[in-house]
Amino acid sequence: MSEVPTVKLNTGNKMPLLGFGVFQMSDEETEASVLAAIEAGYRLIDTATSYGNEEAVGRAIAKSGVPREELFITSKLWLSDYSEEKAKEGYERSLEKLGLDYLDLYLLHQPYGDAFGAYRGLEAGYDEGKLKAIGISNFNAVQAYDVHFNARVKPAVNQIETNPFNQQVEAHKLLKELDIVHEGWAPFAEGQHDIFKNEVLGNIAEKHSKSIAQVILRWDIQRGVVSIPKSTDIVRIKENFDIFDFELTDEEMESIAGLDQKLNMVNHNDPEFLKYLYGRLA
Repeated sequence: MSEVPTVKLNTGNKMPLLGFGVFQMSDEETEASVLAAIEAGYRLIDTATSYGNEEAVGRAIAKSGVPREELFITSKLWLSDYSEEKAKEGYERSLEKLGLDYLDLYLLHQPYGDAFGAYRGLEAGYDEGKLKAIGISNFNAVQAYDVHFNARVKPAVNQIETNPFNQQVEAHKLLKELDIVHEGWAPFAEGQHDIFKNEVLGNIAEKHSKSIAQVILRWDIQRGVVSIPKSTDIVRIKENFDIFDFELTDEEMESIAGLDQKLNMVNHNDPEFLKYLYGRLA
């Protein structure tokens, strides 16, 4: 079994560069998929309060038999808990549902509402040792810098939409300057823009006798971006992990860089999206 390379967080802890996400999975799918992922070698598992499947993730972790210290478990605080006190209740609830004593990483899921109050709540969890690292998700470059500048405990990670058509080049550069790890969600753009038929990616995949998905994940980790693909298919779960026996050349990396069109699947700067999120809280 291959050992996943890691990136060092500003806390001193190490985070695997390849993980497994469980967005939009039912409890049954989550438990089976996470168990299969851990058996395949994944050690980073990413969930969130809003996904509604933390308990299923916890069951899979318990069934896996893998020592807790070998796993890196991430969850995220939802907007309904965005205040200093509610944030404390939020991470305690996540720990209870997951059946864990601590989380390796806990993120603010969205950059809205009382984000600074909520972040102070996460800082309290960090001080207690219940949250080994804290960070942010879906924060743009300006918002990420704002948190970094004002926070007592600097964010360790910013998890943002990242794929070949939306490479987040400018954000990646700033995050590196701030010593915040860039983590990418939806590395396959959820199949949009015919990503699995893309000629550039297809030619590279053929050259290495790999799938387009494997090429994308390899591209991510060679950029130093933590990638968290999701799948409920055991064959694909294993395939997505099998990316450590080849390396993309500089020329291939440049070819993929040429695919960037800054295409958002979710525009977090769109007022209509914010209306949608707050409508869910109503």
